[in-house]
Amino acid sequence: MPRPGWHVATVAATRRETPNATRIELDVDGWPGNEAGQHLDVRLTAPDGYTATRSYSIASSGAGSRVVLAVDKLPDGEVSPYLVDELRAGDRLEVHGPLGAFFIWRPAAVTDDARPVQLIAGGSGVVPLFAMAHAHAAAADPTPFRLLYSVRTPDDVYFASEWAALAAASAPLRLDLVYTRRTPDGWSAPPGRITRDALEAAAVPAAERPRVFVCGSTGFVERVADWLVELGHEPRDIRTERYGGT
Repeated sequence: MPRPGWHVATVAATRRETPNATRIELDVDGWPGNEAGQHLDVRLTAPDGYTATRSYSIASSGAGSRVVLAVDKLPDGEVSPYLVDELRAGDRLEVHGPLGAFFIWRPAAVTDDARPVQLIAGGSGVVPLFAMAHAHAAAADPTPFRLLYSVRTPDDVYFASEWAALAAASAPLRLDLVYTRRTPDGWSAPPGRITRDALEAAAVPAAERPRVFVCGSTGFVERVADWLVELGHEPRDIRTERYGGT
């Protein structure tokens, strides 16, 4: 596991990910690499010396020094509005990481665990799960992957252009989308939140003992985790991560 530390990061590029979120690519001096699913802390310092630190999931993984974030703006936040609306290429940030040893995925060749993997995300909670899916494809890992992803509208899908390529890779990935407010034209189901029945229909059955990773808002994660246990999944097979910084 890479050891965490404080690093200086230079913004390599930014671009709008969704109407409310920005993808940020960082070149991090001395970055030791990170596992798929880890996070880092970003620290901002004001001219008067005031500092604010928030945690963000990492959308990339591996040994390189390029780190990708996708930050959702919270209107009343101290950090996310600056990262989403003001940050530009060439700016510098202080970052601390990589952090987290529980909510990570490694290839079956490393773990000797070939059980299927079920990813479940709400909104920006898909960021660490994207890192897992990307690492899965990059390793050509044969483990069956499924992603159940709940978003408000088609415009709110993170990494929209990448999912088709990941689904077409040799590593097996099935993507199930649930739209809560507006669906694409011709979508077969009306908009609405994930229900227990929808979860049961879309998720890997409990009988297959999948490893399950759930990330999203606190209410979303707790509701989904409770349903999974009711559906027969072992609590020890369910790993959860809740929304972090502002």
